[in-house]
Amino acid sequence: MARIAILGATGYTALELLKILARHPQAEVVAATTRQENRPHISSIHPSITGLFDLRCENLNAEQAGKMCDIAFCCLPHTASMEAVPQLLDAGCRVVDLSADYRLTDPGVYETWYEHVHTDPTRLTTAVYGLPEIYADKIPSAELVANPGCYTSTSILAVAPLLAEKLIEPTGIIIDAKSGISGAGRTPKLSNLFSECNESVTAYSIGKHRHTPEIEQVLTDIGGAAVQVAFNPHLMPMDRGIFCSIYPRLKGKHTQAELLAVFRKFYTGQPFVRVVDHIPTTKDVSFTNFCDITVRFNRDQLVIFAAIDNLIKGASGVAVQNMNLMLGLDQRMGMLKC
Repeated sequence: MARIAILGATGYTALELLKILARHPQAEVVAATTRQENRPHISSIHPSITGLFDLRCENLNAEQAGKMCDIAFCCLPHTASMEAVPQLLDAGCRVVDLSADYRLTDPGVYETWYEHVHTDPTRLTTAVYGLPEIYADKIPSAELVANPGCYTSTSILAVAPLLAEKLIEPTGIIIDAKSGISGAGRTPKLSNLFSECNESVTAYSIGKHRHTPEIEQVLTDIGGAAVQVAFNPHLMPMDRGIFCSIYPRLKGKHTQAELLAVFRKFYTGQPFVRVVDHIPTTKDVSFTNFCDITVRFNRDQLVIFAAIDNLIKGASGVAVQNMNLMLGLDQRMGMLKC
């Protein structure tokens, strides 16, 4: 039985982790941290899991939490994780970090996009990027796994097979992405109030969204040539979900059936990627760890469609996949019957 600590237990990703871990036969949550001093019971923070855990959230530092567990899920904000992760590792536990602090391998790129100097730069090149469908061979032995972002997981999974087979150009890839409001986190913000978001759709962070270099870095690794994307995110008036319409430049002539066959071959044996014949919807994947993908042609333009649940396959579900691989377990454990 693996002992689990969750640092930053009050947010949406922590809640989804707790829901999954409550049914996981090989995991026991032994610590949950918060900055609150009154040791609130976890059910007072997340009423939906009342009765599942007899656990109080404590104001523990990273070293204290690390000594209590085998694996720590770090659900802290960007820039806060890089302060906690070294202490967790020094305390002897392994870490799945759900922030962006260890996803980029170049500290200069991190500083440019996150406007913060990375205080633990040597670990950027040793952290393993936690997308099991791509890096399953590296994750089991990792001490530190950098959990991918929700937009990035969807975009990478949708483009990877065609880049790996050199069927599309590595530049000029347009990613039209849409996210539910929970992707912005639980901390209240004016732009995320119901009266601001309801009955409204807007684009944001055009040309400067922080997931852009993450997408380009991983796709460059997969394709072996420098990838450039135009990433255009939109906020949708829904609770959860990511939907991407992606427009790559196809090399040569290929049919829809041929390209779907490429996707199915690439994801053979991957339990959480479903290559489907229909155009997926966010409802198809809500509350699951699936990524649904298909392709279409609009005249001569290839379009890839992909959908995930941003809180599960885009955060906590893939985090548990990573934990399972780190522990030598079936990556479906806790999410599907094995």
